[in-house]
Amino acid sequence: MPVNRASPALFAGIIALGCSPLRAQLSSETAAPHADSAAKPSAGRVRVNPKDGLKYVWIPPGTFTMGCSPGDKECFDREKPAHRVTLTRGFWMGQTEVTVEAYRRYASATGTGMPPVHVADSVRADGNSPVVYVSWNDSQGYCKWAGARLPTEAEWEYAARGGSTDVRYGPLSEVAWYTGNSGGQRHDAAQMRANGFGLYDTLGNVWEWVNDWFDANYYQDGPSEDPPGPGAGKYRVLRGGSWFNPERYIRASVRIRGLPDVRVHNDAGFRCAGEADDR
Repeated sequence: MPVNRASPALFAGIIALGCSPLRAQLSSETAAPHADSAAKPSAGRVRVNPKDGLKYVWIPPGTFTMGCSPGDKECFDREKPAHRVTLTRGFWMGQTEVTVEAYRRYASATGTGMPPVHVADSVRADGNSPVVYVSWNDSQGYCKWAGARLPTEAEWEYAARGGSTDVRYGPLSEVAWYTGNSGGQRHDAAQMRANGFGLYDTLGNVWEWVNDWFDANYYQDGPSEDPPGPGAGKYRVLRGGSWFNPERYIRASVRIRGLPDVRVHNDAGFRCAGEADDR
């Protein structure tokens, strides 16, 4: 499904954190910023979306290498070939994965039920932990309600890397919850170290749905500028790894697939993205 660039801006009437002017020039906090940077928020600026109460970070446009990281010997074929991608437009990205409390707001406002809680699930369900047992369809519905959308796969990886070209943006135990340190459960958001853009938990804790259909060969012939993902498919893409996975799956380039209407995963969540509000 193509990203809806014509949807309402994410942050009409939003609360800004910090004192950067709303229409400031982008700073050079990314390795290869795009030239179209006028009249946009400054890189790394944080805002609160009054609809869902979550913080979002401005990600500037730029160019990066998507796919298998240099020197990474654990990449799957679906992460290859590594290729240069340019994102010509900046976007807002959830600073954390959508939390249980934020999803409760959505459920209450729309009459949508909360995701099922499996009786054998030992993980916590407090308000600041990432919501799980959500399908791609659920995630899309939430983001639309919040005035946002799911990020494209390219946007997700660019934001998740935070300017790093490495397998991970820091030492594994400092940036991610995975089998080696999670204690068999997901954890509250933003307990680990943030990446270069100020995003938390882009690796580990829970898998994150993105907008794209899954195609194992898409990297071979996809566009190098603002790739929207395949036009159709059976599965959607999840990124980032989770508390349940070993370290091979806690890498910036890892990509797996899932049926868009399935709600059975206790380690799958999402975060939303959105357009600039230039008014």
